[in-house]
Amino acid sequence: MARRRDERIDRAVLAAVSELVREVGYSALTMEGVAARAGTTKPAIRRRWKSRQHLVLAAMAHERVGVVEIDTGCLHCDIVGHLEALRVGMADPALSRVIPALLADLANDPQLHEEFLAIVWEPRRNACVVSLRRAQERGEVKQLDIDLLLDLFAAPIVFRALFRHADLGPDFAELVTRAVLIGVGDGDTRTSYCTRPAG
Repeated sequence: MARRRDERIDRAVLAAVSELVREVGYSALTMEGVAARAGTTKPAIRRRWKSRQHLVLAAMAHERVGVVEIDTGCLHCDIVGHLEALRVGMADPALSRVIPALLADLANDPQLHEEFLAIVWEPRRNACVVSLRRAQERGEVKQLDIDLLLDLFAAPIVFRALFRHADLGPDFAELVTRAVLIGVGDGDTRTSYCTRPAG
């Protein structure tokens, strides 16, 4: 009979990973360090996650930094909320100290890349999909490809977070939302943005 997996160890390990990536970053994270912080052993971790990369993905998925579910009935309000959550999330060391270094590992491991998209990135995108589809039903946004719309909204924040060439201030989510809706908004939504004073 197989021994039942101890979920307390799982929780302790994932919490340890979240703490350590904030303290030392992704590159300096080790299985030994995680085991010591979690009060367990490296073999116990290896039985659950086959690599450091998979362990980090599991911790990111568990913590759900930057994932919010919003339905205000207002496209502008929803998108600002989603983008603000993404902005704050990308500023959190749990993402900002992991994603740049993790991208290199993803480029060399197609399976790991698929897992990253499925358990880390898609939950963030899917939360926004609901808002966009409802806005399309209300006639607030053009019937464009949803993936394209998601990229148009999220790309400026991710780009600035990764390259740090410009500020990601507290008003950035609002500025991005307004700029994109001028182009993709439909009907009264687009008209209101085209005629609204800047600022």
